[in-house]
Amino acid sequence: MQLINKAGGFLTIVALAWALTSPTIYAQDNNAELLAKLEFLQQQIDELKQQLIQTQSQATETDAKVEAVAEVVESGSSQIAKTSRTTISGYGELHYNNLSAQDTSHDLESVDFHRFVLFFGHEFNDKTRFYSEFELEHSLAGDGAPGEVELEQAFVEFDLKPGLYAKAGLFLIPVGLLNETHEPPTFYGVERNNVESIIVPSTWWEAGAGLNGRWGSSWSWDLALTSGLQIPTTGSNAFRIRSGRQKVAKAIASDGAITGRLRYLGMTGLQAAVTMQYQFDPSQATNDGLDDGTLLEAHIDYQRGAFGLRALIAHWDFSGDAVEAAGADKQTGWYIEPSYRLNNKLGFYTRFEEVDAARDSDQFSQWELGLNWWPSENVVVKFDYRDRSHDLDSERGRNFTGFDIGLGYSF
Repeated sequence: MQLINKAGGFLTIVALAWALTSPTIYAQDNNAELLAKLEFLQQQIDELKQQLIQTQSQATETDAKVEAVAEVVESGSSQIAKTSRTTISGYGELHYNNLSAQDTSHDLESVDFHRFVLFFGHEFNDKTRFYSEFELEHSLAGDGAPGEVELEQAFVEFDLKPGLYAKAGLFLIPVGLLNETHEPPTFYGVERNNVESIIVPSTWWEAGAGLNGRWGSSWSWDLALTSGLQIPTTGSNAFRIRSGRQKVAKAIASDGAITGRLRYLGMTGLQAAVTMQYQFDPSQATNDGLDDGTLLEAHIDYQRGAFGLRALIAHWDFSGDAVEAAGADKQTGWYIEPSYRLNNKLGFYTRFEEVDAARDSDQFSQWELGLNWWPSENVVVKFDYRDRSHDLDSERGRNFTGFDIGLGYSF
């Protein structure tokens, strides 16, 4: 408004100067005519003032709109930056099993949405990250339902310095091929292999803290101090390793475990690793005949052109009077799996595995062959044929042949 008043005053002075110096006015000696001209000039000045007022009002509105747009852009940019630090992903798999056993009471024909998993991650800053994995197994959980709702990962990772990282929380044990990487498009076979289910009880997670480091470009290592297993020593699942997973659900933490892994990554297409874990008391109870346990696991995963090869061996050595008397102090499993990719869409494989575990029904060998079809990199359709033979005569009725069909995805 001050600008308008100053402009109006300036225009008035200019108009008077023009009127007084005009030759026409000096030539006329008619005050009435002079007053009429001044009145006309005043009207022009008033109109100019109104135009200036409208112009300033429009400018003010424009400034307000610009500020509003700037606020929206700034808010949007902030939200985009915040969202870009948060990751949502997941995977799932649907299985159809059709198995014919020597004893027909062990036949199986079923369809199951085995796993539905969501992953949430967040970057707090350039050196601190959060990872989590939330899973629904067998489609339905609750009283009397076959499934479970599980928290498989929830940990924070810190960058200590280049090539050295720390983590704390609930995380997957660094062992085997499938325990940490088990999305369906990444492996052959509808069902996960038996060695990495019975001997290495994948999926296997604990609570604790860990370190991960690299030595140059060829070697990496992991060290973790975590909660331990609670393997039963009586009943039908006595000394069964998989039954000892506490899943960090009000887990007994009287005795923990320490895990170390060394990996070689120095050759293109090759990953080779060895893991050792020591369980201070794998039953979490004293004087029950199961004192301690040591797991040794080694594997290779090699891909050269179209040809692939996976092989793994895992061995538990337990001590204690009860576990030794039950003949379950040594539990071992191994498999070998060659494969061949015709192209990016289609691959074939075969696998042979042997398992010698605590339960009589967990002592068998199995042949398997099949194919994977990837219509997309992260979507897979699987087919396999299996032939299982049990070691003990008492379990021969469980021998089976059959096929499986699966659909899997990850994103």
